[in-house]
Amino acid sequence: MRHVNIILTSLTLSGLLVIDAPAVYAQANAAPEPPVIVVSGEGVVKAAPDQAFVRIGAETRSKVSKEAQAQNAAAMTAVQQRLASAGIAKDAIRTVSFDLQMEFDYNNGKQTPRGFVARNTIDVRVDDLARVGDVLDAATGSGATTIHGLRFELKNRPALEREALQRAVSDGMARAESAAAGAKRSVDRVVRIEETGMRGPMPPQPMMAMRATMEPAPVTPIAAGEIEIRAQVNVTVAIK
Repeated sequence: MRHVNIILTSLTLSGLLVIDAPAVYAQANAAPEPPVIVVSGEGVVKAAPDQAFVRIGAETRSKVSKEAQAQNAAAMTAVQQRLASAGIAKDAIRTVSFDLQMEFDYNNGKQTPRGFVARNTIDVRVDDLARVGDVLDAATGSGATTIHGLRFELKNRPALEREALQRAVSDGMARAESAAAGAKRSVDRVVRIEETGMRGPMPPQPMMAMRATMEPAPVTPIAAGEIEIRAQVNVTVAIK
């Protein structure tokens, strides 16, 4: 007895398209995808800061580049010595920028060299917030010409970010369950969770600028307040 294999074919412009009959049957009878709900969730954690960063700068000018650089080195050395006397460790001070540039005067389109300006900027980490005011006063009274910014931080930030993320997912799940209940359905399973954002404190903003000839200011009061960490997620769930 001869056995004959039957193949369904369809003629197209580019040639023969072979169709697997069992595959077509399986696709036609596949179960439809379950309906899903997509919601957003947000988690917020607030905590008192326990760390601060102060950005301090010294700026000096001279007709001669070496003199501008030497004056700047002396000013920043004095600043760091005062910071050390205020209890700031050496490893808490980090140089973030240094530059030496020529300055010009412009008159009737003509450029005339005025001299040189040297700038040195450091970041100071303050682990005891009670010393922040002392750090600012030490800087302004020892040769610094600019306080670029003050930023409060949290030493255990990673743990608090994870807590905020957990709260965001819990909020998203609660919203999904409420939405499903409103449609007379219930949540079957989680399909996807996407983290869409994590926000913490804003970057440091300019605080003050002063001339080296100014008298030291009174003790500077500092209010740290609270730091707010926000996490956002999108949660996709299948419903039944």
